[in-house]
Amino acid sequence: MMGGQIKVMIVDDSAVVRQVVRQALEHEPGIRVVGAASDPLFAMMHMQHEWPDVIVLDIEMPRMDGLTFLKKLMSERPTPVVICSSLAEAGTTAAMNALAAGAASIITKPKMGVKQFLEDSANDVVHAVRAAARANASRLASPVAPVLVPQPKLSADAVIGSGLGRGAGMVSTTERIVAIGTSTGGTQALEAVLTRLPAVCPGMVIVQHMPERFTAMFAERLNGLCQVEVREARHGDRVIPGRALIAPGGKHMLLTRNGAQYTVEVIDGPLVNRHRPSVDVLFRSCAKFAGRNALGVIMTGMGDDGARGLKEMKEAGARTIAEDESTCVVFGMPKEAIALGGVSEVVPLDRIAGFIAHHGH
Repeated sequence: MMGGQIKVMIVDDSAVVRQVVRQALEHEPGIRVVGAASDPLFAMMHMQHEWPDVIVLDIEMPRMDGLTFLKKLMSERPTPVVICSSLAEAGTTAAMNALAAGAASIITKPKMGVKQFLEDSANDVVHAVRAAARANASRLASPVAPVLVPQPKLSADAVIGSGLGRGAGMVSTTERIVAIGTSTGGTQALEAVLTRLPAVCPGMVIVQHMPERFTAMFAERLNGLCQVEVREARHGDRVIPGRALIAPGGKHMLLTRNGAQYTVEVIDGPLVNRHRPSVDVLFRSCAKFAGRNALGVIMTGMGDDGARGLKEMKEAGARTIAEDESTCVVFGMPKEAIALGGVSEVVPLDRIAGFIAHHGH
């Protein structure tokens, strides 16, 4: 970004969409629209002269569809992309394919009233572009992030209170568990970690910032790639060796204990650190109910969700690790956790699976 300016290319076959998105972005300081094209082939011609920092991309277009263009970009010159399409509705195959291919975030346009929707959602578009511009393009192989809409920032106290004491009458256990928190770039990172794990390893609880209906499809995809069982968590599920439970989008997930057995609670609640599920909520519950039996892992992501919870895990005796900046798509959450003093060790992505596998020994 030259002089701090974010250069944006808009690629959409609708002249109305190009006009409205351009107006929304050009009203913002620090953002410059360097071009608008009706399809990817026209966009590529323009981009040879001035390459953008972020591309706002539709999916359904003539001559070349947006997903084909996205895959081409990620293989040849990784560039942050915000998908803005009526086809990319949460939980659809198109949306998951876009996220898996490398889209930094998704804005779902309605099929009717698009102009009014985009005018009303101008702040969301601007926020998505600014967030995408901060991603490490060299790590954009298959990242994912939800559209982040500014919300009041609450702490985990809003969901589970501030006490760290063990639950009353808890039976002691030596069962080991692993808690993982991640956001922007997390699908890529989680796939890299979970596919390296053997079938027998500690039970895992995972928060990946994703919207509703995305997490079930994401978990199903991972389950087909991994030796461990991966699925979206349900209220009351047991955390057992060889199983990874992913918090459902739009719900908080907490670790708890039933005698010597670990289980999860899936609950509603306010946004925490502007997220639901929140990494801080999961990590704090792990500090309370697992203590030194837990391993806490914080990976690529924007913001500071998880930093305070990881510190609480460390103070409760857990081993805590953060992904190294060299492998992060966005070195936000790990950086904040390190700065807060909640991290025991900083390791690159390809070493995290080894820490998890050996945690059970």
